[in-house]
Parts: sequence; C-alpha cells; structure tokens
Amino acid sequence: MDRRGASRTTRQTLERLSPCVCRTLRMVTRAVTQLYDDVLRPSGLRVTQFSILETLARLGEANLRQLEDTLAIDQTTLTRSLNLLQRDGVIERIPHPDGRIKSLRPTAKGRRALEVARPLWAQAQTQVLGELGTKAWADARRRLAHLLDVAVDRRERRRGQPRERRRRGPG
Repeated sequence: MDRRGASRTTRQTLERLSPCVCRTLRMVTRAVTQLYDDVLRPSGLRVTQFSILETLARLGEANLRQLEDTLAIDQTTLTRSLNLLQRDGVIERIPHPDGRIKSLRPTAKGRRALEVARPLWAQAQTQVLGELGTKAWADARRRLAHLLDVAVDRRERRRGQPRERRRRGPG
C-alpha cells in the first residue's frame, strides 16, 4: 500500500473511532483479538486462553489472585475462562497448603497445546508489528502501561486496597 493509501485508511479509521477512550480501546481490542484468534485457531486455543495458559506455564503454578493481578482481569471473567480450560483438560487444580486457595497449573495436554500455539502466536505478533511498526508499538506500549497503572490505582483506591507494584506478564 502506498503512503496515500495508508493515510486515507488512517483518516477513515480515525473517523470511526470514538472520542471515548474506553470505547475506542474496546473496539481496537476486539479487532486485534479476532486477528489473533484466527491465527491461533489450529491450536484449539483462543488468544484469551493462550494468555492464561502461557502465564500459568511461565509461573509454573498460580492461584486465582496471582492470575487476576498478573493479567489485570476480573475474577468472573477469569473463573469462566479457567473453567473452560479445566473442562478441556489443559489445566488442573492442584493441592495448596491453604485449602481455601485454588492453585492451577498446565497439564501435559496444556503444554502440548502451547507448543502448537506459540509459533502461531508469533506469526500473529509478527503480522501486527509488521503493520504497526516496532517503534510505534514500543511507544504505544509505554502509553498503555501508564493508562493501566492509572486505571488500576483508581480501582484499588475505590476498593480501599493499598497499591502495590505488580509485574505484568505478556499478554
């Protein structure tokens, strides 16, 4: 595509975007999620499931709170996704010294699914970065990290929880 085509597309796309930050982020997220889901389809995983499974594999095992914090995801959405992953046999619950805590880890089937999914994810990532550019993504990522910190700080202040620095996983 030539430069004029790219700027014309940008103008057309900008006109579709809302001035509302939340609505725009959700629109972009849905479109990018669909792109990753399409590429990941042969693995049998959706990108949301891939992110959770990849995080569990990286951590070895994790409880719900650790996953909520690492993925910045609400408990209801996370629990629904975890139930599907457990139903499909790619994660399992494991005993925890505190019986009230639900620890999870990938199963052998889950590790095999990741082996299939990782190169597909890399293909989707390369496709998106090829269009966006790695420098533009690095800039967007810094700005999104700030936005995430602001949103998490506000949410935690409303809940009366002290803010602690969290290490965010890929995702």
